[in-house]
Amino acid sequence: MKKKHLLQLIGIGLLTHSMVLAKERTDIYHKDWIDFNKNGKMDIYEDTKQPIEKRIQDLLSQMSVDEKTCQLATLYGYKRVLNDSLPTDNWKNEIWKDGIANIDEQLNGIGKGAQIAPHLIYPFSNHAKAINKIQRWFIEETRLGIPVDFSNEGIHGLNHTKATPLPAPIGIGCTWNRKLILQAGEIAGKEAKALGYTNVYAPILDIARDPRWGRVLECYGEDPYLVGTLGTQMVKGIQKQGVASTLKHFAVYSVPKGGRDGNARTDPHVSPRELHELYLYPFKKVIQEAQPMGVMSSYNDWNGEPVSASYYFLTELLRQQFGFKGYVVSDSEAVEFVASKHHVAPDYEDAVRQVAEAGLNVRTHFTPPHDYILPMRNLIQNGRISMKTIDNLVADVLRVKFELGLFDSPYVTDIKAADKIVGADKNQDFVLDIQKQSLVLLKNDNNLLPLNKKEIKNILITGPLAKETNYMISRYGPQELNNITVYDGIKDYVGNDITLSYAKGCETTDKYWPESEIIHYPLSDKEKQDIQEAVSLAQNNDIIIAVLGEDEECTGESKSRTGLNLPGRQQQLLEALYSTGKPIVLVLINGQPLTINWANKFIPSILEAWFPNHLGGKAIAETLFGDYNPGGKLSVTFPKTIGQIELNFPFKPGSQAGQHQEGPNGYGKTRVNGALYPFGYGLSYTTFKYENLKITPTSQKTKGDFKITADITNTGKRSGDEIVQLYIRDKVSSVITYDSQLRGFERVNLKPGETKKVEFTLHPEDLMILDKNMNWTVEPGEFEFMLGASSEDIRLKQIVQVTP
Repeated sequence: MKKKHLLQLIGIGLLTHSMVLAKERTDIYHKDWIDFNKNGKMDIYEDTKQPIEKRIQDLLSQMSVDEKTCQLATLYGYKRVLNDSLPTDNWKNEIWKDGIANIDEQLNGIGKGAQIAPHLIYPFSNHAKAINKIQRWFIEETRLGIPVDFSNEGIHGLNHTKATPLPAPIGIGCTWNRKLILQAGEIAGKEAKALGYTNVYAPILDIARDPRWGRVLECYGEDPYLVGTLGTQMVKGIQKQGVASTLKHFAVYSVPKGGRDGNARTDPHVSPRELHELYLYPFKKVIQEAQPMGVMSSYNDWNGEPVSASYYFLTELLRQQFGFKGYVVSDSEAVEFVASKHHVAPDYEDAVRQVAEAGLNVRTHFTPPHDYILPMRNLIQNGRISMKTIDNLVADVLRVKFELGLFDSPYVTDIKAADKIVGADKNQDFVLDIQKQSLVLLKNDNNLLPLNKKEIKNILITGPLAKETNYMISRYGPQELNNITVYDGIKDYVGNDITLSYAKGCETTDKYWPESEIIHYPLSDKEKQDIQEAVSLAQNNDIIIAVLGEDEECTGESKSRTGLNLPGRQQQLLEALYSTGKPIVLVLINGQPLTINWANKFIPSILEAWFPNHLGGKAIAETLFGDYNPGGKLSVTFPKTIGQIELNFPFKPGSQAGQHQEGPNGYGKTRVNGALYPFGYGLSYTTFKYENLKITPTSQKTKGDFKITADITNTGKRSGDEIVQLYIRDKVSSVITYDSQLRGFERVNLKPGETKKVEFTLHPEDLMILDKNMNWTVEPGEFEFMLGASSEDIRLKQIVQVTP
């Protein structure tokens, strides 16, 4: 109790100190403009009616070298790097006395700051007030008054204590729902704006091609079209609220060699063609369709060149080809790695020069900003970097600040509105809806699901994840919510109608893990006892709900895996439960595809839940008992074994085929073939019929559009969602193209017996390939258009002609 009071007093002291630091200036604020440079007249950059480019050039002309270089670095927030929750007198002695590009994660509830100054984080209005105080210091106490861009993470929802959470991005991807993702972006952007954040680091546009990689859970999926389409909606939603969206991680970040996840991901084995067709495709699509204001450069290399020090990536591709007009911020330590890991710079100062000349605008790392600013000033003083380069970099940063309106209205104008706008409690229907739509039914033999409350008297809930919550909490999302476990969700749902029993059965991992993934160790007496407890309880129950998979310690950033089986003793637990003869429902909590071959063969029903948000337990319970009919589809392929990796969609013809068993070379019977669950796969409690495919026209010029329609009918007895997927196949081309490619999808809700017409439009860019000269072009010839329920479950198809 004493410690709690002490922390409160410290927090109050910090607030009081900042309040008496300096009186707020009122003389610089005028009706339609702010006198940022305090010279008593309206300069061009202060004139809201002037064109942005003219305002940028005017401001640049007034800036000193010190002021310019300060606009090229991030200051990490309170107790990350910044030692003060609010401005102090000493700030006049800090390097940011001349301004700063952005302050990241300020007072968002992460780390020690949440313990020392909780009152500045929540209530939300206090947070908005604190951000205003910091912004006011930069406007009133620096010479030119350049406002700060307040950035924050946002891939699981805005990264703030009690903000509205999303499922893990891999779950978001499995919704295949554009409108829902747009709404998610709108909520994150609206909450950010209300709290004073002006830049949200989301979405992640990396494509998850290696399921061993720990950050699969933070990607929308493995297909570039799906990732690009959903990413476009997220960016539009965020920026619709007047907040910048910053894309992560540019580029080729998600395929470290062998799935290994070192502190500088290097040596991605990606050809130039794959680079453009797969890994750059989402960035190009999102930049051109949604115009995000930010991009985060990754710290890996490609083709022997660090991306963050690559003029090709940061200038030629990003700006000249894709048309990006915002500013590029580095991933943490990307600049340092140019020298320390990649060894293409003889020292750190030269690494600073290289990234700046490549087009990196703002350096971010968990060290003070002077670590970057001072070497940059030294480079300028010694003539090793031109002022033209510096001016161009600073102009990009200023452009974003002008476009965000920070020079017109730099403060949160309605502080009290934050308490009405921000918070998971304000968006409970949405939080539950997006969580439900992310669920994927992988198996349901004999329609075991949905469970009937009237026919079941006793249920055993078991598994190490049944009462776990750590997978619901991410350092990239809200931290302090009331998380509903799977056990609590089911308990709340069934009430007194069904008797519940619980046994953990085993831990998520054993004491030898991860070595136990490659070496078998016998069960300890305690492990045998725990499994036997679950088995004994199962004998007295009608059904078993086993909640298995991975927790936050098993997968995530810097947590790549060697294998993809159920960790620890979970497989032994599952097999022991199966031996009881009781029907089992397996609920998977995991961040990456798992090689659950045994479960797929013997367990009748499997529900994939990924890493749910804080209402995950409620969503899962309502789905298991039929209040909700699962309609999600897999955005990643599930391999049967890591020996099949890479096994992805899209793929080149024959690259994922079986071995010849007939003909002159027909002796290939040495390999397991085929996916466990293919891309786009997902079941429902109902069934759907596809018919009446119509394509207009059936012959089209290379610059014309195709219209595709079909009727989808719910042929079952329950309402449900079907995700209709449009694939194309280029029958003959000048270079080898993918076997098929996703080029459209639509999530349709249908009542029993209801029919709806789905419509798609294919534009010329949807048919483009990279030709032999690496130019995007539409080649005349035959194309096959296919509609289906997954990449392998094609229901309708037709060949069309493309003519010169």
